[in-house]
Amino acid sequence: MVNYIIRRILYAVIMIVLVSFVSFVIIKLPPGDFLTQKLAQLRARGDRSAEGQIETYRKRYNLDKPFMWQYSTWAWNFIQGDFGESFEYERPVSEMLGERVTMTIILSVATLIVVWILAIPLGVYSAVKQYSMGDQIITTISFLGLGMPGFLLALLVLYFAITVLNVEATGLFSKDYIDAPWSWARVGDLINHLWIPAFISAVTGTGGLTRIMRGNLLDTLGQPFVEAARARGLANGTVIWKHAVRIAINPLIVILGSEAIPGIITGGGLVSIVLNLPTITPLFVDSLRKLDMYMAGTCIVFITMLLLVGNLLADLALAWADPRIRLD
Repeated sequence: MVNYIIRRILYAVIMIVLVSFVSFVIIKLPPGDFLTQKLAQLRARGDRSAEGQIETYRKRYNLDKPFMWQYSTWAWNFIQGDFGESFEYERPVSEMLGERVTMTIILSVATLIVVWILAIPLGVYSAVKQYSMGDQIITTISFLGLGMPGFLLALLVLYFAITVLNVEATGLFSKDYIDAPWSWARVGDLINHLWIPAFISAVTGTGGLTRIMRGNLLDTLGQPFVEAARARGLANGTVIWKHAVRIAINPLIVILGSEAIPGIITGGGLVSIVLNLPTITPLFVDSLRKLDMYMAGTCIVFITMLLLVGNLLADLALAWADPRIRLD
């Protein structure tokens, strides 16, 4: 087990280096750079000192150096905890990401809990009560959730909340609590706004997990070991939850490692942009659009790290949940 974990960590280090390098290459592929856009903005405002300011910025961000020098310097500083400076906001990347990490984790963990608490019991019920009225209802709702894009549902919820409920549906805080220090009142305001993105993620995320759980449990219930457990006189609930579900949940564990854990950083994707949530995704998308390579590169590396850690944890959880799996 220890050798397996060490080997996976070594592979992860190699993968992170490759991903960070390729991401830097891709960000540099478009013609020009961030300062090209900055120069156009300064000229549009009629700033006569635009050329001099751009040269100052170019030296400040080391954009006058060769590509390999830029990448190696950033990578070395990254190891030491210095992620560089954002071109757009002229602030350290670590400082800007730190402001959004807490909100991203709170939102992601809340939606993750809601989705999994709903998906597993619904999938189990739908499989055990196959073709019943409850199964038909759950299947219909699941297909609606699978077919509904998250950003479209976010727009519909946003419209309904503003026009019908007359409540503010964007962001995670009211205007009075956006920059306020943490208090019980601020926590209550966060909870009042948290239900909207949690509901959207529950509708769009629960459908797929429910269908996966249902299909795998139906296959597992027909396995010989399940019939043997029933032949020994075990209660039906014990057979389902202790024996069948433990095997049928394997694909969900894989999904948890490959999608849910990296989702802690991405924080809902397009839904975060539509609802103007203070998560990392809007910052990441904006940095890609404006060629802010230190900000974009740092986000990509963090997403890759969480993906690799999630896959490792999923493999270990699979070995624990399914006695047929041996990592060695």
